[in-house]
Order: sequence, then structure tokens, then C-alpha cells
Amino acid sequence: MSKTVLLVDDNPIQLSARQMVLNQAGLEVQIATSAESALALLRSLSQAQNIGVVVTDHVMPQATGSEFVRLLRAINPQVPVIVISGMPEAEQEYEGMDVVFRQKPCPPPELISLVQAAASAIGSKQ
Repeated sequence: MSKTVLLVDDNPIQLSARQMVLNQAGLEVQIATSAESALALLRSLSQAQNIGVVVTDHVMPQATGSEFVRLLRAINPQVPVIVISGMPEAEQEYEGMDVVFRQKPCPPPELISLVQAAASAIGSKQ
């Protein structure tokens, strides 16, 4: 997989832990600490072309994960999205958005597997 994973989470500990896990698996990672900064990155054409998978939290300031995904889909309707949340009831907010929803905790091997599978799926569609 040559494309970059975009991690979106306002919790710096979660963000750095996931970044470390994915980097150790040989994946390139960009990080954003808010939906707003993630969208700004995605709107930048050169960066948007490199994002192959988005992994986002559900609870963030200014925009929930589902609000972020709606805005993201307007920019890039094809990019695979993985939502990781400690709130199982939040899954219904993502109905019809074509996301993979996982409850926290998401162990490192599962995170790596989810990201690789999502990247492979998009690669086979192109």
C-alpha cells in the first residue's frame, strides 16, 4: 500500500499510539487533531491524492465523526473510512455512509488489518 493513512482524533494519546502502530506496520501516516484540520488537509489537492484510508474517532470538538464523514464524502466519496468509538450506540449515525465501525479498544493487530483491508479494497476498485 503506497497511500497515506489519515488519523483524526482530538486525543493526543490515542493519536500517537495509533500513529506508532501503523508506522511500525510500514504505513505512512498523516495526523489531524480535529475534523476541521482533517478537511483542510483533504481539500489540499496534492495531499488529498495521497490519502488512501481515513481512521477517525467519533467524539471530537466542533464536529462529531458522522458530521466529519458527511463533509469528507463531499470532498472524496471513495476514500475508505474506519470509525473507532467507545460509544457503540454511535454506529447508527453512520448508516448508509459506507464506513467500517469498530468499538474501542481496537487492538493494534486489528487496526493494522482493518487499514490494510480498506486500502486493498480501494486499490482493487481503481
